[in-house]
Amino acid sequence: MNNNDIFKKLRVALMLRDDQIIEILELVDFRMSKGEIGNFFRNEDHPNFMECGDQVLRNFLNGLVIHLRGTKENPKNPNGVIAIHKSEAKPKEFKKTAQSEKPKTEFKPKIDFKKKPSTTPKSREKKQTPKIQVVEKVKFNNGKNKKS
Repeated sequence: MNNNDIFKKLRVALMLRDDQIIEILELVDFRMSKGEIGNFFRNEDHPNFMECGDQVLRNFLNGLVIHLRGTKENPKNPNGVIAIHKSEAKPKEFKKTAQSEKPKTEFKPKIDFKKKPSTTPKSREKKQTPKIQVVEKVKFNNGKNKKS
């Protein structure tokens, strides 16, 4: 696991956006642009992919500690900060249109799928034959080609 994977997993787990990551990095006086941060999260095959160095990850982790816990003078509750991120990350509900406000009707099948009794049960009894198991049909040569 490299630094990019760790950075990605932290971003997803803490539900952070790129602008929030910039703010966290500025807490430790480390400045990066939004585009540079976006390059860390790209696929390795992408031409703009950039390897996340130790210095970037170290500064992000130090800034994350300050962001979640606060400072000695101004302590914070980490659970409260994470709850704020969750509320910001939730998508807003869309307004319902006139079509979606229509009452939904239950769909009932028109056809009754119960089996109907057959009219000639004697004809079925004649057609049934004992089933032959597949294993009985196979002849094993143990990998040798033998002529019979």
